[in-house]
Amino acid sequence: MSDTKRTQGGQRDTARSRGAAGRSSGSRNASATKRSTQAATKRSVERAAAAQNTRSAGSGTAKRSTSTARRRRRRQSPDFAKILLIAIGIVILVFCAAVGLKSCSNGESAKASKPIETTAVPETEIKADITVNGISVNGMTKSEAREKILAAMDWDLKVSYKEETKAVENLLSVNVDQVLDKAFESGKAGDYTVETDGIEEAAKTAAAVLADGWDVKPKNGSISSYDKSSAQFVFSGAEKGSMIERDKLASDMVSAVKAGEYRKTIAASAVTVEPEISEAQAKESFKRIGTYTTTTTSNKARNENIRIASDALNGLIIQPGEEFSFNRTTGNRTPEKGYKAAGAYVNGVLVEEPGGGVCQVSSTLYNAVVFAGLKTTERHAHSYEPSYVTPGEDAMVSYDGYSGPDMKFINNSKTAVGIKTSFSNQKLTISVYGTPILEEGVTLSMVSKKTKDLEAPAPVYEEDPTLEPGVEVEAKAATLGSRWVTNLVTKKDGVVVEEILLHNSTYKGKSATIKRNTSGTVISTEGESSAEESSPDDGNTLPPTETLPSAEPSAEQTKATTAAQTPGGVQPENNVQNVGPGDLIQPSATAPTEAPAVSVTVPQSPADMTTPAPGNAGPGGQTTQAVPSGGPGGAVSAETNASPSGVNLISPMG
Repeated sequence: MSDTKRTQGGQRDTARSRGAAGRSSGSRNASATKRSTQAATKRSVERAAAAQNTRSAGSGTAKRSTSTARRRRRRQSPDFAKILLIAIGIVILVFCAAVGLKSCSNGESAKASKPIETTAVPETEIKADITVNGISVNGMTKSEAREKILAAMDWDLKVSYKEETKAVENLLSVNVDQVLDKAFESGKAGDYTVETDGIEEAAKTAAAVLADGWDVKPKNGSISSYDKSSAQFVFSGAEKGSMIERDKLASDMVSAVKAGEYRKTIAASAVTVEPEISEAQAKESFKRIGTYTTTTTSNKARNENIRIASDALNGLIIQPGEEFSFNRTTGNRTPEKGYKAAGAYVNGVLVEEPGGGVCQVSSTLYNAVVFAGLKTTERHAHSYEPSYVTPGEDAMVSYDGYSGPDMKFINNSKTAVGIKTSFSNQKLTISVYGTPILEEGVTLSMVSKKTKDLEAPAPVYEEDPTLEPGVEVEAKAATLGSRWVTNLVTKKDGVVVEEILLHNSTYKGKSATIKRNTSGTVISTEGESSAEESSPDDGNTLPPTETLPSAEPSAEQTKATTAAQTPGGVQPENNVQNVGPGDLIQPSATAPTEAPAVSVTVPQSPADMTTPAPGNAGPGGQTTQAVPSGGPGGAVSAETNASPSGVNLISPMG
């Protein structure tokens, strides 16, 4: 019996040793979870095998052999379950790492985007037994104490003038704050009193605010309306003003507060203020203080636009301190108002636009305003050099809902100023009337100088099949752009006392127009003009003109030739640079250029020169004529501007 027990005990020990060996082998290859599961399973199987071995030792030996063989086969073949578990573990590890990084990133982002919260520091309450003006503020914050003290004053101080009464702010507010600051800083029990000292400045400020609303400025004698039937300004009498006695009012306020009369109504008093200029003085000093004249073209549509715009200015009165706006005064230049389509530049392109030409009105007004001594607040130069005023002395306008380029000025005088306009015989005159702004003997003028020439844009080519291939004819010469500086010159009794920069202006150049034939063929024209063709027998014979081979003179050439043959020079059909007051046509050393594609031989002797007839003067009586290139006394010429037809017109200098 004992041998049997020892045998069974030995078998159990052997089974345990083998199970332990199996578990040790599994621990080297599986994860912690797998090892624990397999160990439990093996222990159950081995217990069952041990029980069976007690019944049959032989069968136990066979089972051990079989178990050993199975373990050998498992060691030799790969364990796919283990590999799968390892892979899953790796995936889980990577996933956890990614989630962790994202959480960290979101945390940092949240910290960065989270606004910094500021916590208002609560007001501290006074714990001491403190009274102000007999009012206990124990247990109150400073704001609560302030509110209670001011309410206890029962403040209702007022000031009256004529039939109007206005309240006065509590003049002791600052003093209350000072007392509370002192009490809270000490933190000790005590009785405090709000003193009335030091309120003088607060009283002066309050008095000034009230007085500004009641003061009445005196009105100088001045123009008040315009009678178009008589073309005269109508005067209105001067009016007295009144001014509140500020110092007295402030003193009365201080006295009431010191007396504790916080509900008193103080009566304000005023003094009479006489006007500086009476009606009689205004009439006596009223005169034209600035004027300017320009000459227009013979273009009917353009002249009609100038007439409408100048009529809108005629009789206009600008009060002292008032700002004038050209766009606001004339409004939008539309056909409904009678404006005609005429040449105007839009974004640098010449187009037909209603209101074309009104810039001559604004430019003429600008010069008159400057000479009068009024203050200009807005002025713009044209895209291209103007012809009716000296470059640098123009004022371009363009209506765009009152926001476009405008011409503005302020009446900086003591009296109203009026504007009068007149337009007849292609002469536009605009004058400013009022009491002189400048001192006696002082005059203002503008002096403009060109500082730089700017290159003209690339030429524009036009096809002309009547030209020989390879031949180019300049139909219109290029115009250089330019930069100008304009100074304001002040003179006293004719002597310059000051010259300051007024503004700078930049103008674009214009492209040359060149005709050429790139087709390779020439279209012949019939009726070629003969070089020996004579001019009409009008008593003034010019030498024969030269024409290009195989080409009939164009309409422009014909116009140029006719102009050259007409006594008095070019007919007033094109823009001519005109002369304002004080401008003179001065000779230069530049000879006039020839009309494109047409060569006109000018007589060299005085006897051959064409003398303009009295009735053949240019626009507004300005005579425009061909200037001889030679004669007694040497060559004489004038600065010229090319007209749209290609004819060179004499332009004033300066």
